[in-house]
Amino acid sequence: MPQIRQDDFIQSIADALQFISYYHPVDFLRAMQRAWERELNPAAKDAIAQILVNSRMCAQGRRPICQDTGMVVVFLKIGMDVQWDARLGVTEMVNEGVRQAYQNPDNILRFSMVSDPLGARSNTKDNTPAIIHMELVTGNRIEIKLAAKGGGSENKSRFTVLNPSGSLTDWVLEQVPLMGAGWCPPGMLGIGVGGSAEKALLLAKESLMGPIDIQELQRRGPQNRTEELRLEIYEKVNALGIGAQGLGGLTTVLDVKINDFPTHATSLPVGMIPNCAATRHIEFSLDGSAPAVFSPPSEADWPDVTWQASADARRVDLDSLSKAEIANWQPGELILLSGRLLTGRDAAHRRIADLLASGQSLPEGVDFNGRFIYYVGPVDPVRDEVVGPAGPTTASRMDKYTEMMLEQVGLFGMIGKSERGPIAIESIKRHRAAYLIAVGGAAYLVSKAIRNARILAFDDLGMEAIREFEVVDLPVTVAVDSRGQSVHQAGPAEWRGKIGKIPINS
Repeated sequence: MPQIRQDDFIQSIADALQFISYYHPVDFLRAMQRAWERELNPAAKDAIAQILVNSRMCAQGRRPICQDTGMVVVFLKIGMDVQWDARLGVTEMVNEGVRQAYQNPDNILRFSMVSDPLGARSNTKDNTPAIIHMELVTGNRIEIKLAAKGGGSENKSRFTVLNPSGSLTDWVLEQVPLMGAGWCPPGMLGIGVGGSAEKALLLAKESLMGPIDIQELQRRGPQNRTEELRLEIYEKVNALGIGAQGLGGLTTVLDVKINDFPTHATSLPVGMIPNCAATRHIEFSLDGSAPAVFSPPSEADWPDVTWQASADARRVDLDSLSKAEIANWQPGELILLSGRLLTGRDAAHRRIADLLASGQSLPEGVDFNGRFIYYVGPVDPVRDEVVGPAGPTTASRMDKYTEMMLEQVGLFGMIGKSERGPIAIESIKRHRAAYLIAVGGAAYLVSKAIRNARILAFDDLGMEAIREFEVVDLPVTVAVDSRGQSVHQAGPAEWRGKIGKIPINS
């Protein structure tokens, strides 16, 4: 009878998390290559190229694909004939594997989990606890599905209970535009149908562990209603024209996965969870013979795609920037930033708001006047890095603070990812500021433009501390200009009108 050793189990979890932090699944690379080859919107094609180049760089440097190295989600199927040689419980062993993976000094991963979610929201400092789902099954082995799920995509999860006669496709097409671009398309949509409320969402999450195989399904044709719906939703979501990073384009989703389960006769519960461009998941099994071994992709699995900034890109000196210069920027324009900027996310903005509300000054050395802020929570550096992977976070979470930052502390503009809401856009327009986006899913590539980094304030917030970056040719795109024009509104609308009217190679 097989005996699973505690050390083997922990090591397998830790090694798997390290592995997926810097290796994309091969099916994802091939799907992104197809998306890049067929894309006709230059801005979206550039974003996909950055993601693919970033992927290759991360594999070569063994550094995280995205600065958000995710919360750990584990599905365990434990054979009832398995015996354990262990002192810890299964949950404790999983969390120890997470701890070892995220604290690995050769490739430190970002700690994103916070305890007391309704109160202090204190970082747990090791990215535990994992989200664990266990099932006892027949057999004498353990099957493990493991993912590191980013917050940007997780935050766009959706749930509803449709009438039994309701249309799944119509509901998805209603919800996807409301999700915006914070989930970093192109990626996958995981859909769970049936069971109960919590079962539907669990089905959706587990469906994201499956391979990208929509092209194979297109070639052979659907064989059941679920496959028909996968194809229908895939085609109709891409026809929305949302595109890579929400810039408008031909590919919004790489695949649509659907898992179902019997449900009550009066119900049709539906959960939907997107997966972002930082697709990180793996499956393996343990039979008691040894820890799991993971084989990396070959060099040939990455497409021959290169990226460099367009020769037409506008170069901007952040240290001498004026409102008059910002007024010349156009939505969708590529800009290369050089000079100094500050960083800050949710927790830092909340503290700034509390300080200003109580009549206190900002911390010594923190001056936002005439500056740009980058919404980022970077990975800690290793070896000779000045900063680890440092891609943008979803900017709309800071919308409530935008007027405060522009009016009270003199900020000139912001850098993040995805769209801004109407309140933020109105504030940007009122103050003749600007909002720029970097590519979500290209964190390691972006970090190479950062030449120096130092913490200025709120050190106790970890990755959410206020930092000063010195950057050289940091690639960004104008998402909202000083007149309040948004590329996330104009781009998808333009490409939604074009799709169906232009010949596209599938």
